[in-house]
Parts: sequence; C-alpha cells; structure tokens
Amino acid sequence: MIGYYVHHQGRGHLHRAQCIAARIEGPVTFLSSLPRPADRPGRWLSLPPDTADAPLDPTARGRLHWVPLHHPEHRERMGLIAEWIRRETPSLFVSDVSVEAACLARLMGVPVAVMAMRGDRTDAAHRLGYDLADTLIAPWPHTLPEPGWPAHWRDKTVHTGSISRYDGRLRPPPDDASGRNEVVVMLGAGGTHLTAERLHEAQQATPDWSWTVLGAPGAAWIEDPWPVLCRARVVVTHGGQNAVAECAAARVPTLVIPENRPHREQHATATALRSAGLATVREDWPAAWEWPALLARTALRPDRWQEWSHGDGARRAGSLLTEMASRSSQQDTCVPR
Repeated sequence: MIGYYVHHQGRGHLHRAQCIAARIEGPVTFLSSLPRPADRPGRWLSLPPDTADAPLDPTARGRLHWVPLHHPEHRERMGLIAEWIRRETPSLFVSDVSVEAACLARLMGVPVAVMAMRGDRTDAAHRLGYDLADTLIAPWPHTLPEPGWPAHWRDKTVHTGSISRYDGRLRPPPDDASGRNEVVVMLGAGGTHLTAERLHEAQQATPDWSWTVLGAPGAAWIEDPWPVLCRARVVVTHGGQNAVAECAAARVPTLVIPENRPHREQHATATALRSAGLATVREDWPAAWEWPALLARTALRPDRWQEWSHGDGARRAGSLLTEMASRSSQQDTCVPR
C-alpha cells in the first residue's frame, strides 16, 4: 500500500497525483481535504480543512509551515493520517505537498517520497522536508535543474520531466475554427491577480485575435481544456507546474506570466523556461500596446517543448514509486535503537 497526500490548493496537485497513481503497481490511497473525484470512488481518506483566521504560532517559531496550536481541525487531520498509517502500515508515503504530513509519516517509520517544487526552498521547513525524504521527485527535466540545491538533495532527486494528464493523448482533428488567430488565456483554480479591466484592454488592442478565457474571475471553467489548447495559436498562462505541463503536452506556443506565489515558485519555473528558450516569458502583464507584437512573436516560436515534456513523466514517477514500495516491503524489520 502507498499513501499519497494531495494538497488542496488549485487543481494541479490532484491532476498530477491521479496521473502517477494510475501507473503505480499496487494499491494507492489518496489523503486530502479536496472533494473526492467522481472517477475515484475508492481508497480515498477525506481530511478536514484546517484553515484559521487567527492561528496561534502556526509555524512553530519558523520551523514548520502549518501547525497552529490548539486547533481542533488540525489535530483531527493529523490524527486521521496517523491512524491510517497505523492501520494500513503503508510501504511508502508520498507528499504532494506537505512538510508536516511527510514528517508525520517518517516519524512513524514510513519511507517518504516528496514531490519537489521550484523556487527558494531554503526555509527551515522545506529543508527539513527535503532532508528527511528518501527521494525527491522533480517534475521537470534534468537538463534544467533548480539552481542552488545542496548536493545531498541533488543526489536523491529523480527528474521525470513534466507530468500532464494529457501526455500521450492524441490531438483532436481540426475544426472549423482552425487557422484563426485564437489566444487562450488559461489561469486555473489557484487564484490570479489579473483584473477584468487589463484583460479587456489586451483584447481591445488585438482586433485580429479572438480571445478565449479559462479560469479567470467571471470566465467559464472547462474541466477538459485539451481541445481548446490544441486549437490555440498562442496560450497565455501563469507559471504553475501543471499549467505549463499541459501547454507542453499540447505543444502550443506559450506566453508565461508568473503569478506571485510563496517561495517565488512560478518565477523560478518561468526563469527556467526563458533560459531554455521554451516559452515567451514576461514578469508582469504587458501594457495594451505591447500585445499585437507579443502575440505575433510568440506564435512564431519554434516548438521545443520536447525538452520539458518527454511524454512519460507519470510513467517514470509511477515506476519509481512502485520500485520504492516494493523494496521497502521486502526489507527486514529494524530493531529500535
């Protein structure tokens, strides 16, 4: 049995976890406060949310990320994870992502694999989580490593390339809209600083382009944007790992405008994409007058997404986790020190 913790922020953690779990040999249980997906009826442990308006010492004086004192939902949440580990005795625990869940599993004697993230992870909590992990899974190519990582992190990192639910999916046949200048803005469920006014200004400045907006406030949400991505001449998105992975799987010219996220995660991804010439990158939303030339230039960018998206990232991760769980279950029980 493998336990797989799935963070509740946005949709990317869940999409990635489902892709990987489908390629793991053996049972996998998801542990998350996200709603149980309709297509995963079994092996799901629902955790209570543990948000708080005025948390008391939530970082344990800077050593962790979220451990508020005297918080009943947090206590219940960690207790449910601990009870599941005690009952199921998993061979491996995967954290995507929670330092606290990873620490709890390791304290209970379970090997831990951590889904790594770009950005500055030198804070005390991330150092603890990455240090105790048996393996770090980096969903980006080894040719574009995260700079500044210590040697002992690099030595246990497996680079899978990007992981997308669309890896290996056939492109739909061209429709009547093919050939038109369509720009798709894909912002996802993790929140955005983009305003309707700035988006409208960009649309007004580009009369030769039609705009489709996904995920912005007031815009339609599409559970399966694959056909929309495939027909776009340009996609505008943020720098989240999942969004970039989906653009890479579609092999579509992409303009990446990173959102401000903790540890500058999206800016780190954007920096890697820019350095490799894989996408057009802007640090901030462009002024209205910049859009015509920017879209035209991005549309002509040669396709080099193969370097980022090998198409088998989930298979690589699934094979690794299967092998780790098998190796763990075959080891003799250690005697206490």
